[in-house]
Amino acid sequence: MSVLLYARSRALPLIAAALAAAAAVSAWCADWLKSQPEFGAQARLPVVVLAPLFASAAIGASLYTHSEELDRTAVRPWWPRRLCQLLLLTALAAALLAAGVRGHPEQFGVPAMVRNTMAATGVTALAAALIGARLSWLPVLAHTSAIYLTAGRDPGGWRAVWAWSVQPGPERAAWWVTGVLFTVGAGVYAVRGARPEGPAPRR
Repeated sequence: MSVLLYARSRALPLIAAALAAAAAVSAWCADWLKSQPEFGAQARLPVVVLAPLFASAAIGASLYTHSEELDRTAVRPWWPRRLCQLLLLTALAAALLAAGVRGHPEQFGVPAMVRNTMAATGVTALAAALIGARLSWLPVLAHTSAIYLTAGRDPGGWRAVWAWSVQPGPERAAWWVTGVLFTVGAGVYAVRGARPEGPAPRR
């Protein structure tokens, strides 16, 4: 299968366009929030939390395959292609989104955006392997929404382990969690692929 055909079958051009649009909107929102004096140092927190959610959902959509039977007949193993696709899309999303939150890395800037993009994508990839690509956005959305609404804004401590998405960029515990989530998610998806979502076989 050619690279072009593979990219078209996974809707990669459309996904790249969606990521670029999300980055543009995120950059505008970040600038507007930063210009409002009442928000203070946490002005860009909503962007740093929500933009990676959209990016990971877009990446999750590309993990669905329409030809599972055909893929299984391929001569070459599929895991390198899956892993390469996931790594490239994650890098693209992180770079585009990070460009809109430059400055003040100790707060909610580039490090926090890159970290949240990686973690959200790792959870999405794992969900694609376990429950299917169509619903792969659901677990990270549920977790992040609950954390954003209930977790305190004080950084550090054990809170950084389960509330990684609302931590400042330099928080080490949040980065360790991100590394685990992305490594496990990418590894499981690369080996297993997305869970089949076709109609149940007839008996």
